[in-house]
Amino acid sequence: MRARPCRSTPPTTVSANRVLVVIVGPTGTGKSELSLDIAESLRAEGTPAEIVNADAMQLYRGMDIGTAKLGADEQRGIPHHLLDVLAVTDEAAVARYQTEARIAIEDITARGAVPILVGGSGLYVSSVVYDFQFPATDPVLRARLEADLVEQGPGGLYARLKAVDPGAASRIGPSNGRRLVRALEVVELTGAPHLAALPGEPVYWRPAVTLGLRAPREELTARLDARVDRMWAGGLLDEVRGLIPAGLETGVTASRAIGYAQALGQLSGRLSQAEAIEQTQQLTRRYARRQVSWFKRSPDTHWIDYDSPDRLASARSHL
Repeated sequence: MRARPCRSTPPTTVSANRVLVVIVGPTGTGKSELSLDIAESLRAEGTPAEIVNADAMQLYRGMDIGTAKLGADEQRGIPHHLLDVLAVTDEAAVARYQTEARIAIEDITARGAVPILVGGSGLYVSSVVYDFQFPATDPVLRARLEADLVEQGPGGLYARLKAVDPGAASRIGPSNGRRLVRALEVVELTGAPHLAALPGEPVYWRPAVTLGLRAPREELTARLDARVDRMWAGGLLDEVRGLIPAGLETGVTASRAIGYAQALGQLSGRLSQAEAIEQTQQLTRRYARRQVSWFKRSPDTHWIDYDSPDRLASARSHL
């Protein structure tokens, strides 16, 4: 049975009540490491914990280097869920993710463990934590809008969306054709603005404690740029080359992932390596700024400095 939404303050003892722990923040702040530290500290006290991925690109099998996905040998024996569940040809859908993540969380709780939801994909996190309702889809309408996208380009759809739902247009921007199609579909189906946004008065799906990792912009920028350099040095091109036979180039979502799109561009000769790296760094910095803006909207988040020596103790003080 689906848990009822609640506005109540989460219980103070996570281990006793199996409250959902949520770890958010911009990419490059160490969310995965903190989730493992918390899980280990709970396990040391006799309370098992399991981690649920909320990074949209880590859902894809084989997309490891560019997403900083933890390998099995790096997971410290902590069970992980919703990693490597999609082929690169599959389209990621937040409504489907919401269902699967909530099932995983309820299963973890039923086993007497603490679920830890961790990731930087704001809409994916919020779809689980809050009482999001997603409108249905219409295959005929979707096909028509996708044909319009091919014919008019994302700019044409952006102009249409801006006329009927300027708020959604502002959130999505003029270049994300897939999201523009979905927003226009929702507007036509419901006659109302696009609904996939954090509610002004969020209603919790179940009691939750949210921990956010933050970093000064200058430090974060340097970390992100260095991370992109490490992706190329660590074999991203070989990873992408190996995913091409699996259909990466035709994947609606996977082929557009930051880093992967640029690596494909380099392999095809459209970009030099320097251009691919620079473009990836720029897009990663922009994405991190959007993450910061998204997660700041939640008033209940407990913010912790990413490099604090007392980071685990600070996190545990809220649980």
